[in-house]
Amino acid sequence: MADLKNVAPLEDFDWEAYANGDSKVETSREAQEEAYNGSLNKVNDHDVVDGTVIAMNKREVVVNIGFKSDGIIPASEFRYNPDLKVGDTVEVYIENQEDKKGEALEKEEIIKGYVKCRTKGGMIVDVFGIEAFLPGSQIDVKPIRDYDIFVGKTMEFKVVKINQDYKNVVVSHKALIEAELEAQKQEIIGRLEKGQVLEGTVKNITSYGVFIDLGGVDGLIHITDLSWGRVNDPKEIVELDQKINVVILDFDNEKKRIALGLKQLTPHPWDALDANLKVGDHVKGKVVVMADYGAFVEIAPGVEGLIHVSEMSWSQHLRSAQDFMKVGDEVEAVILTLDREERKMSLGIKQLKEDPWENIEEKYPIGSKHTAKVRNFTNFGVFVEIEEGVDGLIHISDLSWTKKVKHPSEFTQIGAEIEVCVLEIDKTNRRLSLGHKQLEENPWDVFETVFTQDSIHEGTIVEMLDKGAVIQLEYGVEGFATPKHLVKEDGSQAQLNEKLQFKVIEFNKESKRIILSHSRIYEDVQRAEAREAKKATKRTNARKEDTPTIQNQAASTTLGDLDALAALKAKMQAGE
Repeated sequence: MADLKNVAPLEDFDWEAYANGDSKVETSREAQEEAYNGSLNKVNDHDVVDGTVIAMNKREVVVNIGFKSDGIIPASEFRYNPDLKVGDTVEVYIENQEDKKGEALEKEEIIKGYVKCRTKGGMIVDVFGIEAFLPGSQIDVKPIRDYDIFVGKTMEFKVVKINQDYKNVVVSHKALIEAELEAQKQEIIGRLEKGQVLEGTVKNITSYGVFIDLGGVDGLIHITDLSWGRVNDPKEIVELDQKINVVILDFDNEKKRIALGLKQLTPHPWDALDANLKVGDHVKGKVVVMADYGAFVEIAPGVEGLIHVSEMSWSQHLRSAQDFMKVGDEVEAVILTLDREERKMSLGIKQLKEDPWENIEEKYPIGSKHTAKVRNFTNFGVFVEIEEGVDGLIHISDLSWTKKVKHPSEFTQIGAEIEVCVLEIDKTNRRLSLGHKQLEENPWDVFETVFTQDSIHEGTIVEMLDKGAVIQLEYGVEGFATPKHLVKEDGSQAQLNEKLQFKVIEFNKESKRIILSHSRIYEDVQRAEAREAKKATKRTNARKEDTPTIQNQAASTTLGDLDALAALKAKMQAGE
């Protein structure tokens, strides 16, 4: 403790003003420091002085010698005094004093401390009996994954911050390492060259690459430069703290970004590819990447070929490659193209099967009947597949002999099976012309004898159109009637679903058309009745007019020709 009798009052201090509460009374900083310094003992290096033990632990003993700061003595120096306790007076030898300000922070001195334990965000370090905080980020230049390995260690530190108000001290071990690494870094950067091979340590692994510590300088191996083969996760290739050789691929002018490579240290797999491998050979590999347009197959590490979706099936339907395979599948394929200079290869798997169009005439001759699967519709027909790679079209007019199909969806549905007959073969365009109605005989040969001109049949109106109505007749055949032929005898118009008698006014076998009329039935009757009535009238009038004429003729003959007739009769008799 300070000796108060050694403190002399300031001669120029205005005690009267101080007593009156004048806050303007000040003393110079120099005067205060002089008074403070005068209250402390004067010590010199190598002096022997008495001190009082004020604190102690297993490693150190803190002794008050009446100086600016307390003295620190290693506990090992009191090993012959095991009964030492706080309050004891001991003689101490002053090895050296603190600097004028007494702060390791300002002189950037290196101090030693004992790591006591972990705490949130870092470690607690005992420095001269004071608990200091060591942030986790200040332990080392590389990320720390296991803090516990530092507990119980004595390490060197630099004081980086002191908060007098909270009596908080922050220390750093990383700061010591950084100073050394900076010198190494400058040396390494100074001699960097493209193509140079260096040893480094795996510092961090990310999804896009690996950071390598080259001795204070960090470089990045991009994931594509880890291996000649495809890499999904860099951890498949390297692990943390692993020492590896890398080659410098590139760096910027300031040499802050250094691109490194690992695969470049080994020959390219294409250069080691079997020289005898050629187009047409079969190879096996593993699907490593999928896309809608195809699949990339690795036949050797770093050697890939593309199977385009068009080479996966003989079918010409637009499909996705995912319909045929997935990543990880082991596949066999045929080499279609091979370019060693460009390091490109195209493969196919449909070539493992026979092309169905090679012997199409033998397998699907004209007139043969088959079962097909409906694949797609158009306004003019139905696309079907008889087998994979063998497609055909059923024209809308070849779906039914009798039904007027406006759209194929009225007749069948996608995915359904349908019976077909081969009508034509187009080998060049790999397309068959197919028919469905041809599976049955043409009923119009029979209809021609049934639906004769002016024959009358019962029918039902099944559809009303602007130009007329569709009439369902017997045998499943349909006819058509225009609006004027749908007028009933009472003058009303025939309605949908109404069942009436219809007369055939036209039958066309080639165009498969039957034109009908309901009104013609009663109109024809009326016309016939009118004709009969007219004839009857004429006959009546004729009878009335014929009688007087005959009488007149008779009278005329009687009066005018009696002599001539008599003469004729005489001649005839004389001749006899």
